[in-house]
Amino acid sequence: MSKKWYNLFVTVDTPAGESGEGAEAPQGERADAARMVAEIAASVPAVSTFSAPVKDPTSFAEIYNAAEIATPQHGYTILKIASMLQSEHLRGLSPDVKRSSILVALEAAGAKIDDVIQDAVRRDRALDSFETLLAKSRSAVEASKIEENRKIEAEMNQMLAEYRARIQANNDAVAKENERFATWQAKKQAEERTIADAVSYFVTENPITVSGAPAGSTNSAAKPAK
Repeated sequence: MSKKWYNLFVTVDTPAGESGEGAEAPQGERADAARMVAEIAASVPAVSTFSAPVKDPTSFAEIYNAAEIATPQHGYTILKIASMLQSEHLRGLSPDVKRSSILVALEAAGAKIDDVIQDAVRRDRALDSFETLLAKSRSAVEASKIEENRKIEAEMNQMLAEYRARIQANNDAVAKENERFATWQAKKQAEERTIADAVSYFVTENPITVSGAPAGSTNSAAKPAK
């Protein structure tokens, strides 16, 4: 198993003259401990169910309550054990001394180490199961928002195409007006030139202006009529 809580609780008989620090349990004891933990883990459902919605996902206490993990009458949960191990009374002591102190406290309260390990397994699986629910919720939100973004982008592209079409229509209208105006100006120049040429036979200074014509382009040599 990947989570070997039994490592904390296996009692090690240290031979005389050897330090208990870092000592390992005999192979048989380790096998028995592993078997015990495996049996406890097998007795707990692999997937936890929640009897009530969890309003605050950051509250592990609320998650445990929703998973109906109650504090036993003797009061010893894995969380209490964890708190005891971090207390000033045990902090800095060797693992063996911590283990022995916890086991003595459990025995005095009539609590079994099996119950504590089962509590640990139940809380762990409740957290794992709730993580699965959160992951599904996150995935659902992500998929929904991705689809929403796709629709928004499609609408945006359609609107952009419509605006571009309107801009192009306006540009085409302006180009058409410019072409019409340029055509009219060309005809106007031709008309003015016709008038100016006719007038030039009778005046020294031609009063007719021809738009866009270079200076002196009209016939100014003609004499005024007598």
